[in-house]
Amino acid sequence: MGRLDSKVAVITGAASGIGLATAMRFAGEGAAVVLGDLNEEGGAAAVRQCKENGGRAVFQKCNVEAEGDIKALIERAVKEYGKLDIIYNNAGVGGALGSIEETSIEHWDKTQSVLLRAVFLGMKYAVPEMKKSGGGSIISTASVAGLRGGAGPHSYTAAKTAVIGLTRSVALEVGEFKIRVNCICPGGINTPMLANRFGGQQSAEVFLTQLQAIRRAGHPEDIANMALFLASDESQWITGTAMVVDGGMTAGGAPPAPQQAGQSTGAANEYYGPSFEYKA
Repeated sequence: MGRLDSKVAVITGAASGIGLATAMRFAGEGAAVVLGDLNEEGGAAAVRQCKENGGRAVFQKCNVEAEGDIKALIERAVKEYGKLDIIYNNAGVGGALGSIEETSIEHWDKTQSVLLRAVFLGMKYAVPEMKKSGGGSIISTASVAGLRGGAGPHSYTAAKTAVIGLTRSVALEVGEFKIRVNCICPGGINTPMLANRFGGQQSAEVFLTQLQAIRRAGHPEDIANMALFLASDESQWITGTAMVVDGGMTAGGAPPAPQQAGQSTGAANEYYGPSFEYKA
């Protein structure tokens, strides 16, 4: 038996990185998975990998900045598989980069839209369906940047801090309906998004090895393992938490320098979007 047998899950940002690793993990443990992403080619490949891992999966193009797309993604899960048990609000970007004085309002707002507003929308539309199912698990990707300064760019850090707060407040509202709400705070994970910023996967691996007590880079599978636990019935009495998966990064020591964390120390007004739009 799988740990997610008969459960139905929605995952955003599922075409690569943490989302893909989690989709494959969920599918392998018996879940039917609806994969949302802007990357159609990557999404189709992710569906194939989930099916090869023994699970059921469908892809739907989803821009998490669009309320209608998130609503449609959840509706697809109910239409395709009859219910919703799990949502993983995972889609992410590096977002606005640069100094605070030169960060544009446009880039700030766009970052907040992807990293925070989309989490709110995922919760908003998942809760009614989970109430119908008699409960469920809402998971969101936060970050160690939400726990300490210097671990991410300004708008990214603000959004991830807010995801932790939103997780706690919504958990208090929906606990009586047996809906659990938790977030995961990854440390340095070697995903395509980060690898593209550091000149390739190997360069990112070397850099990330130095950041924490456990001297290796984090990998998407490390986060997928925590997501699986939070999605499963093993976490029935866990809600309102920010689960840190960082190899010991936040246990002590200095955070990475701003430029290493993707936060330019100059006045550059940049925006770093979805990883599939960039070449390493």
